[in-house]
Amino acid sequence: MLRDDLRTLWTEPRPPDAPARVWRDWALLAAGLGGVVLEATLRENVVWRPVAVVLAVWLCLLPLWRRTRPLAMVTLAFGSVVLLPVASLVAAPREPVGLDTGAVVLVLVYALLRWGSGREIVLGGAVILAVGALCVVTYESPVVEKVVGFVFLLLPGVVGAAVRFWGTARERQLEQVRSREREQLARELHDTVAHHVSAMVIIAQAGRVLADTDPSAAVEALEGVEEEGARTLEEMRAMVAALRDRGVGAELAPPAGVADLERLVRTPGGRLRVDLGLDGELDTLPPAVDAAVYRIVQESVTNAMRHAVDATELVVRVAAERHTVRVSVRDNGRRTGRGRDGYGLTGLRERATLLGGKLQAGPGADQGWHVDAELPRARSDRVHSRPRR
Repeated sequence: MLRDDLRTLWTEPRPPDAPARVWRDWALLAAGLGGVVLEATLRENVVWRPVAVVLAVWLCLLPLWRRTRPLAMVTLAFGSVVLLPVASLVAAPREPVGLDTGAVVLVLVYALLRWGSGREIVLGGAVILAVGALCVVTYESPVVEKVVGFVFLLLPGVVGAAVRFWGTARERQLEQVRSREREQLARELHDTVAHHVSAMVIIAQAGRVLADTDPSAAVEALEGVEEEGARTLEEMRAMVAALRDRGVGAELAPPAGVADLERLVRTPGGRLRVDLGLDGELDTLPPAVDAAVYRIVQESVTNAMRHAVDATELVVRVAAERHTVRVSVRDNGRRTGRGRDGYGLTGLRERATLLGGKLQAGPGADQGWHVDAELPRARSDRVHSRPRR
């Protein structure tokens, strides 16, 4: 089992979308170089001052590439650090060589386990352990200090591994949310569209039987309806099969829609006054869009109840236009800042995308939290033309 775990670690890929450089990198570089200047100027007991300064500046530059080249940076940094025990052996008197600012290499230990692949983690970990062991053996200090120093060296790696595990777990949860949203949407599409398309095929077949008394154009039109209906049903089933996981049973309860919004916002026990406004022809929305509108309002109202600080009112607007449906939910609460999207908003954004629309959520310009969605009334599918006889 241990061998399998090691093989899994060895083949672990790098985390995706690692940023090359962010503003924190430049802030870290500025802080490191500033520390080098202060320490080289104010500290008196520096052995081989020019060498120590050059080495410290070198170590401060390496973290700029810690995400894109974690193994190379660890090798260069600790390969340079290993020269310090050697230099201390020939120094007179024998004292540690180097500046305390060189502790910036701890950032590289963190980055190795946070952004490196499994192979890089194994090789870089071996380099770190070897250099750490050499320093512990070389420096003459109490055993307790050596143990504390060794733990202090490995602690950033533990933090990096924990952050990586947390990020991977969150991404896995987000993917599960997206999958559940696709599954629910697939159920709604299958239970509604399949019924109407099947009825269309049956009516078209009956029309062919009764078309003997009608002009030939009617027969051809009915044949076209039958063909288009059968093709649509086939394509819809293929889409549902791609979206929906096998072995999951469908829910029997029909999905809620715009008609249920009044009951939703009037649920007793809420601390917010909800102002609901419905405009346009909302009774003829496609079932998938109808359910999506309800889910957007439901999730937005729930989030406002939980997270809107000092909010007293929630304004909900649903407007049906000729080709689109617009949903807007805004509260007048106080926000502590832009936070990461929760699982609910991730699912709603996934649903809107699958329907061909879009959803945006974030803090308002002055106050509160705003959720705005735009959904098409019907998907713009390509119409298959059938050649005339």
